[in-house]
Parts: sequence; C-alpha cells; structure tokens
Amino acid sequence: MVSQEQRRKQLAREKRIRQQQRRAAAQRRARQRTILIGAALGLLLVVAGGLWVGGVFDGDSGDSSAQDPCGKPAAGKVKPLSFKKEPALAIDKSADYTMELDTTCGSIGIAMDAGAAPHTVNSFRFLAGKGYFDHTRCHRLTTGTVNVLQCGDPRGDGEGDPGYTLDDENLKDKRLRGDVYPAGTVAMANKYNAQTGKGRDSGGSQFFLVYRDTQLPPDYTPFGTVSKSGMKVLKKIADAGEDSGGGDGAPNATVVIDKATVRTS
Repeated sequence: MVSQEQRRKQLAREKRIRQQQRRAAAQRRARQRTILIGAALGLLLVVAGGLWVGGVFDGDSGDSSAQDPCGKPAAGKVKPLSFKKEPALAIDKSADYTMELDTTCGSIGIAMDAGAAPHTVNSFRFLAGKGYFDHTRCHRLTTGTVNVLQCGDPRGDGEGDPGYTLDDENLKDKRLRGDVYPAGTVAMANKYNAQTGKGRDSGGSQFFLVYRDTQLPPDYTPFGTVSKSGMKVLKKIADAGEDSGGGDGAPNATVVIDKATVRTS
C-alpha cells in the first residue's frame, strides 16, 4: 500500500482545501447567525428547561461505548513468532481455500485465490496454523481515495512481519483495471515505493481489506475476496471512523482478530 509519508502529504493537501471551504462557510453562517440569535435565545431557554426537567442533563450524557461498535477482545496474548524463511509450498493450487477472521466486530470470511497467488495463500495458511494472527489488532484505517482496513501486524504499529518476505503475485489481475482495487478485495501490504522503484517483493504478514473502491496502482498482491457478510462488518468498522481525523489513523472501533483460521472449502 502507499507509504504513510506519501499518504500524509496527500491528506495535508486535501486538509488545506477543506479548511478554506470551512472558513468561507463559517463566515456566511456568522452573518446569518447575528440575525437569528435574538429570536432563538428565547426558544432555547424554554427547550433547555424542558430537557432539564426530563433528566437529559442528569449525570454524564456521553457514552464512549456508542462510538465503538465492537466487543471486547477474547482472552489471550499475541504470540511473538518469527521465522527464518518462507514456508515450503504445501497447498493444492486447484483447491478452494477460505480464511475466517473471527474478530471483535464480527466474522469476516475471505475466499482465497490459491491458483493466482499460491505463495501468499500458502503463507497465510502456515501463519494462521501457528496462531500468528490471533489476538492481533487491525491497526490502520484509511478514508478518501484509499479506503482500507489494514491488519496482520503482531506489533500493531505497521512495522511487524513474520521474519521473511513474499514475492509479489497476481499483479495483472483483471479486477485491478484503471488503478482501482474494487471493494471486497483483500491484498498484501508491502514496502514498495513507486517513486524510487524500490521495495518490490516485500510482502510479509500485513494485509488490507478494501471496504470501498480504492485508487491504487496494481502494486499489491490481490489474493482474496471478502464475503457479503464480511463486507457488512467492514462497513461497521469504517463507519466508526479513525482517530486522526485526517483520513489515516487507527480505527475508532476496537478491531482485534481473536482467531484466524484457513481451511479448504
């Protein structure tokens, strides 16, 4: 996926435009507000009195849990696992593999394409079997032109990996026409830098789930498709937003993978 530095520059430009638009709108509202204040003040006092009597102001009206649509993580800790090399290819390329992510927000099923991305699918099957993804937090949510939830990092800071790297696969997938990763695509994150041309074949364990069509060049191995029920879970997570307010941060929802399982269909 695009680096956080590139993403920050893009978001900074978009933020400046939004700020200019907000300032202009605020000036218009201020002019209108001076006309309405006198009449509105009397009405506000009447309504406020009614609300006070009704108990709306009694105690703390804020509910932090309302902002987090997900449940509590299952008991357990992330396993600090690392491996010296990619596991030997042990899958059947003609078989149908499914990865099930049991998360605090609901179950996300992923149909995996073993024929088009055999090394990637083989790696996920290996890591899931070792419990590598269990109790890991999905650490990144982006919005705007890039609309993805990023997971698979045991460290939770965007720097974790399994100790080995994977070659890029399936970059000519027909679904990626027009530099768009369609909603429902599951693909590998990597360290490729399009400006320098460096960082190919740098996939590890981190992956992203596209919850809305996303503008990205075909540089990230697509290896799966989210189920319809899984897309509903992703929408719930995306609707809760991210904590930076700038379009690239940690999800406000507590998204933890309690258990990841890969099996043949």
